[in-house]
Amino acid sequence: MDIVVVGAGIAGLSCARALADGGARVRVLDRGRVVGGRLASRRSNGRYADIGAAYLVADDPAFLAQTESWQSRGLGRPWTDTVRVYPEGTDTRGPVRWAAPGGLRSLATDLADGLDVRLSTPVTSVEAVAQDADAVVLAMPGPQALKLSPPPAIASAATSQSWRPVIAAVLTYPSRSWTGFRGAFVNDHPVLATVCDDGDRRGDAAPVLVAHSTPELASAHLDAPAEAGPILAAAVGELLGITAPPEIETHRWTYAQPEKASETPFARDGRVWLCGDAFGRPRVQTAWLSGRAVASALLDG
Repeated sequence: MDIVVVGAGIAGLSCARALADGGARVRVLDRGRVVGGRLASRRSNGRYADIGAAYLVADDPAFLAQTESWQSRGLGRPWTDTVRVYPEGTDTRGPVRWAAPGGLRSLATDLADGLDVRLSTPVTSVEAVAQDADAVVLAMPGPQALKLSPPPAIASAATSQSWRPVIAAVLTYPSRSWTGFRGAFVNDHPVLATVCDDGDRRGDAAPVLVAHSTPELASAHLDAPAEAGPILAAAVGELLGITAPPEIETHRWTYAQPEKASETPFARDGRVWLCGDAFGRPRVQTAWLSGRAVASALLDG
């Protein structure tokens, strides 16, 4: 069985990994220069900061086994079960959030190890890659899949998805001036949605915070994301009482988070499949499970 997976994010890599382990021949194609998709880390001031997914939550037994495998090899670690909620400024406990000392993209790199992954390889249409494959898996947000002229059922599933944009800002300060804070959800704020202590998250105590914008701010600055950086920095400073100005780097995520979850783990039209974190709660775990579900269906015939 020859299968092409388009997209080297967590869904595509989990799918390809399971297919390869099941004996299928798999090629993974991605237009980017590195694997990971929104499991993204950017190098800044000699270290990597997580700019996409903030953490992992593992409450599915299979995904928990995967995170524990990463932990046993020093790639992942339990980070925190406590986050702060604003505007109240109170701490709340919840599920354990997992992080990665080498940045979350290192987990994608681990999944890709040994696979036939071809980066900097844009795909223009499903037809272009389907000619010499038994199946094509589109592991990507629906709006991106629509650009590849997919078959009708895939196009319908992709069209039904709705996505919110986000701008991430990496804020590097001269020193750490905040205490007792790891990460926060910021409710009812005009520009700021979340902020995480990346130094605590990564375990190196670097004076780095990563802020994620509201969809409204991102929509207003998608063409010039750097303009949103000072706005987010000012909001974080006001929220946490930080007076020192940070160095600012920004990253735009046009399709950051799905708004509407599918009740099925994937969509299919003949030999073409669509998977990702829109097929369930918008989590890294959901993307991993969606890719695995496609692989299982393909291997079962």
